[in-house]
Amino acid sequence: MRFHKDILRLNADREVERAAEFIRDRLTRSKKDGLVVGLSGGVDSAVAAALCVRSVGKERVSGLVLPEKESDPASLSLARDQAVRLGIRSQVADITRALHGAGAYLSRDRAIKKIDPAHEPGDKIKISLPPDLLALDSYNFYTLTVERGRGRRTSIRLTRDVLRAITAATNMKQRMRMLYLYHAAEAGNRLVCGTTNKTEYALGFLVKHGDGGVDIEPCRHLYKTQIYQLAEELDILEAIKRRIPTPDTFSLSVSDEEFYFRIPYAQLDLLLYAWEHRVPVRAVGAVMGLEKDQVDRAFRDFSAKHRLTAHLRSLPDALEPGFSRVGRGRTSASPRGGK
Repeated sequence: MRFHKDILRLNADREVERAAEFIRDRLTRSKKDGLVVGLSGGVDSAVAAALCVRSVGKERVSGLVLPEKESDPASLSLARDQAVRLGIRSQVADITRALHGAGAYLSRDRAIKKIDPAHEPGDKIKISLPPDLLALDSYNFYTLTVERGRGRRTSIRLTRDVLRAITAATNMKQRMRMLYLYHAAEAGNRLVCGTTNKTEYALGFLVKHGDGGVDIEPCRHLYKTQIYQLAEELDILEAIKRRIPTPDTFSLSVSDEEFYFRIPYAQLDLLLYAWEHRVPVRAVGAVMGLEKDQVDRAFRDFSAKHRLTAHLRSLPDALEPGFSRVGRGRTSASPRGGK
């Protein structure tokens, strides 16, 4: 197929029905009574919830809103409003105390103090990558931004060990949310519906056993820009469709682009499609108005992210069936053994 700017354009009505059929089929096979969706106030979770309602009706769908002390207040209000818009039951469970108990904030703040001795728990923070990958050839190094009293901001380049410690602590938020979602699902004999899209999945923008640990994924085959196409077809709040996508895991606002992708979604998805389908670099550049080195940079970044996050998309490695035989120093991988 010839690569062109509209190659990701969907028949949204048909795609909605296809996703709804998938949800119905998996719910029937599982013999569960319904579905639980974690509502974040973002477009992915809103679309996933709307697809569930379209599939099995609002009575069999429930939403769980899981804010914590560093969440954007808009996330809570938008998630609640979307639940009302869809007519589904929703519950709010603040996970701040659980995260305190698990040491998430404490371990993160201790790590930050290693590079910023003046850091206090009340400081607002975010981490981000260098902007605009297409305009600037640079390494994927993270910068910590700290905001203290009166809006004073300090930026510090993160060391590898501090970045890992911050990431590990922050990922506890996603894993804690999944714990709550599965508690609700199991108590109500329901499936947990995931909200991951293809852009996130292919490039590893998810947390294993967090937002990546669900029962079904009705949107994982769709690029982020295609999620917005479905949002136009479904009953999604305008404020959610207009909202800048964010991981919403830091006390300072940071977009998905700043935090991870370094390319706006409108360009990112076309480039990712081209990378996945091995479209020649020069053809991509001609269609998108980009230089060869810009496309090359994007493709290198995709390859690195996809390779380094492969473990997030796979089941645990395990030994194949078999056993080691005792005697004469020989082993056998055959379950039957033999002479």
